[in-house]
Amino acid sequence: MGDASTVLNLAAWQARSLSNGPGCRYVLWLQGCFRKCPGCVNAPMQPHVIRHVRGVDEVAAAILAAPDIEGVTYSGGEPLEQLKPLVVLSRRLRQAGLSIVCYTGYTLQELQRSGHRDVSELLDCVDILIDGPFLRDQAACLLWRGSRNQQVHFLTERYRAWSASVEVAAAQVEMRLGDGCLVTSGNWPDGFVEELELALRQPDLA
Repeated sequence: MGDASTVLNLAAWQARSLSNGPGCRYVLWLQGCFRKCPGCVNAPMQPHVIRHVRGVDEVAAAILAAPDIEGVTYSGGEPLEQLKPLVVLSRRLRQAGLSIVCYTGYTLQELQRSGHRDVSELLDCVDILIDGPFLRDQAACLLWRGSRNQQVHFLTERYRAWSASVEVAAAQVEMRLGDGCLVTSGNWPDGFVEELELALRQPDLA
């Protein structure tokens, strides 16, 4: 895969999303996660296999060329398992004025206690950190989160105004249909996507 500090192993990406943080955002889903939370909606992104290897320069160029976005969101998988290239990418995006939202299965307290320089440098670039593992017994349709234990941390003032409403706002979800497949993003009720896909395969009975 080349120098680990200059390439990212991506599971997927989306140039425009309205359900993965404030405003219109470019989303990167990173491949690989050691936590393997039961019930994870992104289970295919857990294995540590090579999917779409892209250089940081290429990824940065694609994001900066995307029209009408205000930031990027890192999801997965576990983004922090590809920490070094994310630090490099994040610095470039922040210099260009974009905001950064990052999901992680680690808690903010765990990250702060780690003392890891790259962790500190990434957190310095992040505006919103959404932390904690997905817990099936605490599953809930919350804004930007799949279970009640997960927390939204506003690490800068950029989106501080959201803090008053984040606990009461409705969950945001998206659905895109094209190229023969259904692509969903956001936190759906358990089993909803599977039932929808099944219904879409049925012949029209009307």
